[in-house]
Amino acid sequence: MTWAEMYPSSATVSDDLEEKETTSWTSQGRGGSALVITTGIATWVVSLIISNAAKLIIDENGETSWILRFIFTILGYTTVFLPCYVLIHLSQRHNLHTLGGCQWRLLRLILTGTTSEIVAETDITPTGRLSNTNVQTLYQKALSLFYCCAGLQVSYLLWGILQEKIMTREYTDGDKIERFTDSQFLVFVNRILAFLFSGIYLLLTHQNVHRTPLYKYSFCSVSNTLSSWCQYEALKFVSFPTQVLAKSAKVIPVMLMGKLVSQAQYKNYEYTTAVLISVGMTAFLLGSGGDKKGNNVTTVSGAVLLCGYLIFDSFTANWQSALFKEHKPSSIQMMCGVNLMSCLFTSASLIQQGGFFYSLSFAARHPIFIMDCLLTAISSASGQLFIFATISKFGPVVFTIIMTVRQGLSILLSCLLYQHHLSPMGILGVFIVFLAIFLRMYYAQQHRKRKLEASEISESKV
Repeated sequence: MTWAEMYPSSATVSDDLEEKETTSWTSQGRGGSALVITTGIATWVVSLIISNAAKLIIDENGETSWILRFIFTILGYTTVFLPCYVLIHLSQRHNLHTLGGCQWRLLRLILTGTTSEIVAETDITPTGRLSNTNVQTLYQKALSLFYCCAGLQVSYLLWGILQEKIMTREYTDGDKIERFTDSQFLVFVNRILAFLFSGIYLLLTHQNVHRTPLYKYSFCSVSNTLSSWCQYEALKFVSFPTQVLAKSAKVIPVMLMGKLVSQAQYKNYEYTTAVLISVGMTAFLLGSGGDKKGNNVTTVSGAVLLCGYLIFDSFTANWQSALFKEHKPSSIQMMCGVNLMSCLFTSASLIQQGGFFYSLSFAARHPIFIMDCLLTAISSASGQLFIFATISKFGPVVFTIIMTVRQGLSILLSCLLYQHHLSPMGILGVFIVFLAIFLRMYYAQQHRKRKLEASEISESKV
């Protein structure tokens, strides 16, 4: 036996230990990868079994078939959630970074939001510096405001008209007349185009280094997707004007969710206007009871779906607000991340339910449906970009005024194009809702002015 074999150097021992640790960690990483894949396959198989069994038991064409579709949707999202949860859990227990290569870069992107090891402070720019700080003339400001206002109005008016057409009107193919029923496919088309729009925008503009873990987008992505799904499904049971006013009333669940999620405090005028909105909604519903097929099942289904929309949408707003505070992504980064996760969730669920096959077959029979889908998705995605541009240039108050006007125009256009009946009480309800919204904006602006004046006075005393 040689001296080197009897008394190995410290460097040799260190190399051996490092090699053993690397081998151990690599095997753990491989075992973790296998567990993630196994979990995904197992979840997929179980959801397929449940889905097929439920299809045999429940009538797909019944009034309550939306419950079945909702269950299928949740199961589909679970097949994405569980493998991600296992991956995150394993990464916290084991050193999966030894996987190396693209696997580690993907894992780091999911867990930290960036593929870089270290984010330099110089890569993080204050949000205000990303906006255009050039001094604009009055004419330029007016032109910019007109551009944003016109973009929002055209985008969302077209979006509202087309979504009502797709979900409530019949498509003809010779003697065959049928309606499109898969709301989730419309959500998928909207999300994938919004992801492409925001991704291209990020590539063409300067943004902060992305530091938000991708998995954190999944929570608001699911709630955002489900809120859109409820919105489309609700059109099968309630009129479009009812849906628009219900959206206007979302300030109520947003306040409730704010209390629950972040213990937010609200002013007296906020509670007062919330009550006014509730009164206006009640008057509108009582004054337009005969607009849709008014059996009890339909009424209850529409109300439940609208409540689902409001709850999911309010959770989305509060969760995104928390992400903005914690990780400070730009609005476009948020749009891109949320829509990316939404594409993953909806595509998994659509594949399981056969939604892609049904929707593409429907599109093949009705080519005009393809144009409706594309225009809906383009108007939705461009509308989101106009939202960010308007808020960054003119603030949330101007944006809220523009969107409130848009809601009123949406109701008017829907009534003209699709012959919705509104009684005098229904018209009064619409007036009360929009009056409450404008009062809310006015008092919010006055409150901000008083707060600013108070801070200036206190600074002058110092």
